[in-house]
Amino acid sequence: MWVDLLRALALVCVIEGLMPFIAPERWRETVLRLAEVAPRQLRIFGAVMIAVGVVALQFLHYV
Repeated sequence: MWVDLLRALALVCVIEGLMPFIAPERWRETVLRLAEVAPRQLRIFGAVMIAVGVVALQFLHYV
């Protein structure tokens, strides 16, 4: 189980690192824009992403 968790976290690192590697200036602009977003909007976005991830994991589990 722990190995699967570590693999998942490693994959997150790879995916998160793609944008700064491919388009660093665009990534910087996006991060600066995100810094201006209200905390409530960020929480809602985070909650939606969590829900999408959970649904995707459940779907993949049964496929």
